[in-house]
Amino acid sequence: MNAIIRRFRPEQIRELVLLALIAGLILFFGTQIENYYTARTFTRISTSVAVIAVVAIGQTLVVLTRNIDLSVGSIVGFTAYVVGTILSSNNEIGPVPAALLAMAIGAVLGAVNGGLVAFGRVPAIIVTLGTLAIYRTLLVEISGAKSVVTQRLPQWVVDLPRLNILTIGEVDLRFLPVLALCVVVLFQLVVSYLPYGRRLYAIGSNPDAARVAGFPSQRIVFLAFVLSGSLAGLAGFMFLSRFGVITVVAGQGVELQSVAAVVVGGVNIFGGSGTPVGAFLGAIMIDVLEQSLIRWLAISEFWRDALLGLLILLAVAADAVIMNRLRRLWVRSELEAQQRHGTAVEQEESRYVA
Repeated sequence: MNAIIRRFRPEQIRELVLLALIAGLILFFGTQIENYYTARTFTRISTSVAVIAVVAIGQTLVVLTRNIDLSVGSIVGFTAYVVGTILSSNNEIGPVPAALLAMAIGAVLGAVNGGLVAFGRVPAIIVTLGTLAIYRTLLVEISGAKSVVTQRLPQWVVDLPRLNILTIGEVDLRFLPVLALCVVVLFQLVVSYLPYGRRLYAIGSNPDAARVAGFPSQRIVFLAFVLSGSLAGLAGFMFLSRFGVITVVAGQGVELQSVAAVVVGGVNIFGGSGTPVGAFLGAIMIDVLEQSLIRWLAISEFWRDALLGLLILLAVAADAVIMNRLRRLWVRSELEAQQRHGTAVEQEESRYVA
C-alpha cells in the first residue's frame, strides 16, 4: 500500500480520479442520449471547453499563490468587444496581431489587479470583485449599446473555429481546442520545471517561509495576475472567433466556471498545490456535464449555475477531507522510506568498517 501511495502524488491521484469520472460520465450519457457518440458531440464539447480551459490556466496561477481572480469574465468580454470593434473597422488585421492585441489588453487589466493585490496589499477577492464590475461598466460605456456583428468581421474570424488541424476518422480536431491544449502543456512545463513555477507553489504553501527565503513574493504574485489577465485576453479572442456576435454581457459567468474548473481539477483554493493539467481536466468534466445535461434534461442557465456552485462546494470539501488525508499518508510514507534508506546505508557503512 505504501509503495502505491509513494508512486503517485496526491495531485496525480486526483487527476486519475477525474479521468475516471469523465469516462464514467461519457458512458452514462451515452446510454441516455440518442446519437451521443458522434463527431458533432466531440466538436461541440471540445470547442466549448477551449475558452474556459485557457481562463482556468490563468486562474490556476493566481490560486496557487493563495489569491483569486474574479475579474476574468469581464476581461474576456472586454477584450472580445474591443478587439472585435477594431477588426470590424480594420479587416486587414491578421489573426496573430489580433490575438497579441487581445493578450496585451488582458495583461494591462491583469496588471491593475496585480498591482493592487501585490503592492497595495489589498485582498484579492476585494480587488477583483471591484474590477469585475469596473471592467464591465467600461465595456457598457464604450459600446454605446452597440454590438459587434459577424458580418463586419474579417472572414478569417468566421473561419477560425472551423479550421481543422487534424482529422481522425470522422472526428475533426479543430484549431481552438488545439490552442487551448498548447496553453495547458506550456504552463504545465512552466510550473513543473521553471524557477518561477516552483516559487508559485512555495508562496502558496508558506508565504512567510518564502519571504524569509528571499523570494520576491510581490513580483511573483503581480506576474501571476498579469499572466491571468493575458490568458483571459486570449480567451476573449477565442470567444470572439467562436461566437462572432459580441454584446456587453459577453463573458458573464466565466469567472464562476473558471473557479469551478480549478477547484474541481484539484487546485487547492488555499494555495500551494495543484496543476494546470488538473484544471484542464476540471474544465472538461464541467463542460461534459453542462453540454450533456442541456441535451438530456434541457436544464436552464440558472440550474447550470447552481450545478457549478454545488461542484465547487463538493470539490472544496473533498480537498479538505480526502486530499488532506492522502497528502498526510504520502508524506508519512516518504519519511518512512527515507528512514529505511538511512538505516540501510548505516548498516552498509558499519559492515564496511568492520
